[in-house]
Amino acid sequence: MSVEQFVRAELVERIRGHGAAGLCGVSCLADGPDSWFAEIVLGLGGRMEVVVPAVRYRDGLPEDHYAVYDALLARAADVHGTGLRDSTSEAHMAGSEVLVGLVDRLVAVWDGESARGFGGTADVVGYARRAGVPVDIIWPDGAVRD
Repeated sequence: MSVEQFVRAELVERIRGHGAAGLCGVSCLADGPDSWFAEIVLGLGGRMEVVVPAVRYRDGLPEDHYAVYDALLARAADVHGTGLRDSTSEAHMAGSEVLVGLVDRLVAVWDGESARGFGGTADVVGYARRAGVPVDIIWPDGAVRD
């Protein structure tokens, strides 16, 4: 089983455990687990809210992710912004702070290591914990980050 397959299966189990009634996910729709999460929530009959960290956020995503991002954004029940223009690490962290403020629980695909730059998963997990938001960590045994 690939890392993606493992993470997707684990996300399905965690999300399904909350039931579709009233299920609302929140994501910034970055490529990888952020978008997988949104696809799964929508596939299970939930609704999605999207946080766009910056006006130019999409421009900083991989070009081959644009179609997925656009399709998921179009299905958003609500879209939240930060008021920031450029897609910087500060904007990404600001978007994550908005996201944490909207959720009852954070699900993070994280190896437990330090962030590679400001606004990485470690920073978001730390922020959520300081804010009192419960955090669920998903990471496959033996996997290493790229």
